[in-house]
Amino acid sequence: MPDVPSAPAVTSAPQSVSRRDELVLRVLIVSAFTVILNETIMGVAIPHLMNDLGVTAIAAQWLTTAFLLTMAVVIPITGFLLQRYPTRPLYIGAMSLFLVGTTLAALAPGFEVLLVARVIQAGGTAVMLPLLMTTVISLVPERERGRRMGTIGVVISVAPALGPTISGLILSVLPWRFLFVFVLPVVLTVLAFGILRMRSTNEPRRSRIDILSVALSAVGFGSLVFGLSRIGESAEGDLGTALGAVGLGVAVLALFTWRQIALQRREAPLLDLRVFKVRTFSVATAMFVVAMIAMFGTIILLPLFMQNVLGLSVLASGLLLLPGGLAMGLLAPPIGRAYDRIGPRALLLPGTALVAAALWAMSLVLGVSTPWWALLACHVTLSIGLALIFTPLFSASLGSLPRRLYSHGSATVSTLQQVAAAAGTALFVSTMTAVALTQVDAGVDAVGAEAAGIRAAFMVGAILATLGVGLATLIRRPESVDGPPPTPAEPATAAHVDYEASAPHP
Repeated sequence: MPDVPSAPAVTSAPQSVSRRDELVLRVLIVSAFTVILNETIMGVAIPHLMNDLGVTAIAAQWLTTAFLLTMAVVIPITGFLLQRYPTRPLYIGAMSLFLVGTTLAALAPGFEVLLVARVIQAGGTAVMLPLLMTTVISLVPERERGRRMGTIGVVISVAPALGPTISGLILSVLPWRFLFVFVLPVVLTVLAFGILRMRSTNEPRRSRIDILSVALSAVGFGSLVFGLSRIGESAEGDLGTALGAVGLGVAVLALFTWRQIALQRREAPLLDLRVFKVRTFSVATAMFVVAMIAMFGTIILLPLFMQNVLGLSVLASGLLLLPGGLAMGLLAPPIGRAYDRIGPRALLLPGTALVAAALWAMSLVLGVSTPWWALLACHVTLSIGLALIFTPLFSASLGSLPRRLYSHGSATVSTLQQVAAAAGTALFVSTMTAVALTQVDAGVDAVGAEAAGIRAAFMVGAILATLGVGLATLIRRPESVDGPPPTPAEPATAAHVDYEASAPHP
């Protein structure tokens, strides 16, 4: 039976960020950006790897699928890890693991070793994003959280978006190994700096991990992500296997949910699902999933459209996506500052409207004669809309939680990012494939059929994004959840009392 930890004290929110904590945040931001960039860097490298390593397209795709699977399995455990262990050794362990995986990938003599290296990389990556989000929300005062979350917006949205561009630039002049060689100096630098200067920012508490929860989480999230990833490849594989994996994942996650509710009565869950009792967190998380589906679906389909329909090179495709990625990165900090001034709704409404408009436009105008500048305009509009969405959602969702649920909230958001990435890929690619096959049967040439399939996929995304506009109206600026610590003569804050009243007790 897990130990019953004593309830953590209600600590006061930080009033300012010290110089040393500023260094901690910067190291975490650079580290998280570096490791998350690897999540999408392999996509355009698949043809090169097929030729160099002598593997099929389905086998080569496992370099991305295995990465996503490992992330989906490890991330749910990080909520427990961030409460049980100090952040400094967690950071050093995660970056060391990523360093080992990157070095092994750069030196890999064949496909099997490269696949193992990607799994090791993903194990380190899985810890970094929850660690970054939990540290920021713990160290930064409420009045500055929007600005700081803007930097997380850069990590979450820009790193995956720039992956294909950077990959295309490297592969246009160098072998695929340099995808990993170029990362090594950055990883070594931030790891050395973290070892020398980083400090732990949390207060660990004694608890045991529930092995059954770990097993259910691994099978549930792993099967769900695997099945969703395989649906997109169903034209080349077995759709029944993919749907079976999705069904298994859903069933096992239902058991995982039941187990966590039972463990919450003893204050010992692996992933505390009481975060969903907070309305702002729940709605913001739903919006986040919709935005991630749109982003990852677009990351997959636009390179296919540019190369297979418009006939552009890998390098030209990467350069055409670059302005949108840069726009997201440049806009994230000022959007964060705007959040601190005006709150989330004034940013989310235009953001969701721009995303929906861009997807509707792509569903109508993309074709064999589409000019490159029209595609660029659509992608930049989409990127600006996503930039207006991500920072407010991170700030509002995690900022609405009690302090002791920060780690569980960040682990939940990061887990759903992986599920949304797989779901976006499955939704867009399977829609494209189904429509394209129908067009070919109707006598349309292969290029025109693929263009029609891509338009249909973006239409599905546009419908989802339009629903997101309605969700944006429900997001409000979080009120202070954790106030100053109560004194013996003073009761706890109202928000704290309300939350405790809603929590299940033995």
